[in-house]
Amino acid sequence: MAEVKTFFTDQSVVDYIEQLTEEQKKADSYRLIELMKQVTGEDARMFGPSIIGFGQYHYKYASGHEGDAPILGFSPRKAAFSLYVHTGCEEAAHLLENLGKYKISKACIYIKKLADIKEDQLLNLMQYTLDYISEKYQRIKQ
Repeated sequence: MAEVKTFFTDQSVVDYIEQLTEEQKKADSYRLIELMKQVTGEDARMFGPSIIGFGQYHYKYASGHEGDAPILGFSPRKAAFSLYVHTGCEEAAHLLENLGKYKISKACIYIKKLADIKEDQLLNLMQYTLDYISEKYQRIKQ
């Protein structure tokens, strides 16, 4: 079984954000922290070297692979923000309809800047994801 390589760290979230060179990326990061804390009730913590995570749950796949991950999170990457706020479930597809300008992979949403999407739709998507993960997996209280 593969070893888990990404885990929560004690790295400072503020220090991480402050090293970003784009002021808009910093501002959007702080706003995303507010929104994700509002939905999860959890403080921001670094997950690996570049993901800012909120809450924690334990997953275990049929393959036997298991580990811990943030319930919600984001990474302010150079090309775009990676938002970890979507389950990838078909049942949640309707929440993406009026989100705004984004690209998507299986369960990761990419945006250039926060102004490209509608915050109310993002909040709905995050709440759905929180509820889904809390129901399906073991949530770990911090």
